[in-house]
Amino acid sequence: MKHRFEVLDIFRGLFAALVFMFHLAPFADTPLLNNAFVENSDMFVDFFFVLSGFVIAYSYQFLSNGPQLKLFLTKRIYRVYPLHLVMLLAFAGMEVAKNLLNPYIQVNNLVNPANSVSTFFTSLFLVNSTPIPGVADVSWNIPSWSISAEMIAYMVFGTLLVLIHSSGQFARKNLFYALVIIISLTGLWQVSNSFQINYSFNYGFLRGVLGFFTGVICFNLFDKTHQQVRTWPPILFSLSELLTLISIAICIYNGEVMKPWGAVFEILFFACIYTFSFEKGFISTGLKSVKLFHQLGKYSYSIYMTHALMISLFNVLFIRILKFQPQDYSYLVILNFVLIYFVSAWTFNNIEMRFQYKSKRKPAPEEAQK
Repeated sequence: MKHRFEVLDIFRGLFAALVFMFHLAPFADTPLLNNAFVENSDMFVDFFFVLSGFVIAYSYQFLSNGPQLKLFLTKRIYRVYPLHLVMLLAFAGMEVAKNLLNPYIQVNNLVNPANSVSTFFTSLFLVNSTPIPGVADVSWNIPSWSISAEMIAYMVFGTLLVLIHSSGQFARKNLFYALVIIISLTGLWQVSNSFQINYSFNYGFLRGVLGFFTGVICFNLFDKTHQQVRTWPPILFSLSELLTLISIAICIYNGEVMKPWGAVFEILFFACIYTFSFEKGFISTGLKSVKLFHQLGKYSYSIYMTHALMISLFNVLFIRILKFQPQDYSYLVILNFVLIYFVSAWTFNNIEMRFQYKSKRKPAPEEAQK
């Protein structure tokens, strides 16, 4: 039976909104955005990785042969790539537009060294989370590095799971997943001699694999324990929900101290996802009662992928042309997000859903005989 983890979907939407605020903060001058919590909210990207591993493990834990692996990867490409491609082309169009409009509008970064022909192709082929010679920063649609990391995690997971099944080691699957986590952490340690994980254009793929397999193990724990744990008193779930959110908020707020120990966020998001997957605490009940939160969860991928472009366009219109001040983002942030929300609703319906993988319809018996 397929189950939708509604509260986890809601968190995906809420945290996508926080990542939007993180990317808006450099343009603003208001305590609403320029504070320690928002300025360290880039770490919520790791929640997406962990949640992705949880959900994918739930849906594809019996992936066991080459054809199934091919179908799995095909479905994932259809799910994430169309919107990624549209946004990449939109940013390329914006680069052209900047040069055409430069005589009429002040453009601070007419030539962005990060947005080059080579980085266009690294984004196009989704290798923009790996260390490519000559690439020194995120480029084009800034959040897209994480889609690269996600695709690499899919490939590692799918291939490993087929090998586990074919070798008859399914009962020991968590040992293999733990080994992948250790390898990812070791790779990140070699880069910085710390447990820092907030890499993007260079070693973001290790960050993605680390978070993804943390989520896979989280699901396997949930799968093994949920029938017993579900019988616990609701007060325990309420306390657990409150404790995990407070812990995450404290660590995000103290991000400058915690980022060198960034692997801690994997543990926190593991605990959060496991706890809220039961949806039995008072916070879960409150979140599920708000229809807007469900919509944010539904549009979360579009919000995540479109917000960087919308911030740029919004900034040009309101700051450069209409001469609003950075302090005005104390209220303009609401208008900006409302626009992103409606754009994301459109891209969800017309790009995400339109291009998702559709299984080939099997012909009816009478059709097959023709």
